[in-house]
Amino acid sequence: MRTAGLATMAYYYFDFRDMKKQDRYGLLSSLVSQLSAELDSCYQVLSQLFSNHAGGTRKPTTSALTKCMKDMLSLPGQGPIYIIVDGVDECPNFPGRPSARDEVLELIEEVVDLKLPNLHLCVASRPEMDIRTVLEPLTSLRISLHDERGQKEDIMTYIESVVYSDRSMRRWKEEDKQLVVNTLSRKSDGM
Repeated sequence: MRTAGLATMAYYYFDFRDMKKQDRYGLLSSLVSQLSAELDSCYQVLSQLFSNHAGGTRKPTTSALTKCMKDMLSLPGQGPIYIIVDGVDECPNFPGRPSARDEVLELIEEVVDLKLPNLHLCVASRPEMDIRTVLEPLTSLRISLHDERGQKEDIMTYIESVVYSDRSMRRWKEEDKQLVVNTLSRKSDGM
């Protein structure tokens, strides 16, 4: 559908190795950019944000980016829009005070509350309690891969392939290789 121009898709992955990809601002910047690249109408909304911020010389606030994205998503006459957000658990979480994760989860709630019939949102994360508490009431469909047999088998297969193909590990005793495979597979927690 996307290649035929019948749907729009945007994807974001929170990356624990990149500080700029661990918060609401990074998510919004990426989604706004992707949506404007896909849809002319969204490009016009971004162009207005650019103009409102001195031709791009001033950095927009998080609230300005939030409004821009909501405006883009709410434009009339759009086809289906699919947004995939992965790795919410990679956002820093500091209990007792607002954190980057709290702000991301708040944004997800705001987007869902728009109740746009053409918007399809997929959020992937490890099932940490604070994330589950926010996301579970919002979902129409929830799939947990952590305890799926196929997920665990794929992880074990991957670990075995690394252990048995790595040049230095090939020299290890068979029982040592098996210990590594079993330990890592058991402690992978579905990841």
